[in-house]
Amino acid sequence: MAVIEAQGLRKVYGRRVAVGGLDLEVPDGGGVFGFLGPNGSGKTTTIRMLLGLIAPSAGRATVLGVTPGPALHRVMPRIGAIVESPALFPAFSGRRNLELLGRIQGVGPKAVEAALARVGLADRADDRVTKYSLGMKQRVALAAALIKDPELLILDEPANGLDPQGMKELRDLVKSLGAEGRTVLVSSHLLTEIQLMCDRVAIIQGGVRVTQGTVEDVLALGRPNGLLARVADPTGAIAILGAAGVSAAVVGGAGDQIRVDLPHDAGARVSELLATSGVYLHELVADEVDLETVFLELTRRGPQIP
Repeated sequence: MAVIEAQGLRKVYGRRVAVGGLDLEVPDGGGVFGFLGPNGSGKTTTIRMLLGLIAPSAGRATVLGVTPGPALHRVMPRIGAIVESPALFPAFSGRRNLELLGRIQGVGPKAVEAALARVGLADRADDRVTKYSLGMKQRVALAAALIKDPELLILDEPANGLDPQGMKELRDLVKSLGAEGRTVLVSSHLLTEIQLMCDRVAIIQGGVRVTQGTVEDVLALGRPNGLLARVADPTGAIAILGAAGVSAAVVGGAGDQIRVDLPHDAGARVSELLATSGVYLHELVADEVDLETVFLELTRRGPQIP
């Protein structure tokens, strides 16, 4: 059974289509699922529908086997979520905010302390929220999502306000949560971060799914991988490779790097072809495809099936 499933999910505000018939499946079994798209693509609206905060205009969805709505309370103790900006009492400390939330949810002080430690806020827990940076507020919100020890964690743009070190710490935390057997749905427009932390991804644009699959499958939908070679004579190198039936072209602004259309494991062949003709490599590396490149390509092409 899928942890989250949506079929034809749609939300319309007047004439504006926020989500336009979205199909989505987040499989069971734990791990980190990236929900990707640019700002305004419908990610937050979708999450709000999944959590029963707003009703869909059309389509259907289930979360932990339950349709969002009146029956969702049956599975809410198994779900932790951050949606948009965290709502906190600014005059209270981070610890006090979590203690109040814990009372409502039937969670004791030990769970609060464990959550604070897990997000790296134990030493600032007694400071008032008014003294917190945006990144620290995000950490409190993440702690709030963790105090129930949920099996499903839904995080909407959790990296907002974090500096590079904070993003790395968040990435490591999210990956560790997924490795424990939880399912973590992470919505973000930060494509590089998603690639580093996720096992599977779905890419949406304009409220419609463009593609979904493992990170490797989605990357494979981009241009084929190749090799980047740096040489003193790029024109000569291109001619030598071309004579051997290997396509290559100059890339980059410096003009001394060529891209060779061969798989990553063909480096020895490139080196041998060039060296035999007296052209020697200064550098040879894999030309990796990243999610940002694939996203731009896929959104131009339209929906894809890995």
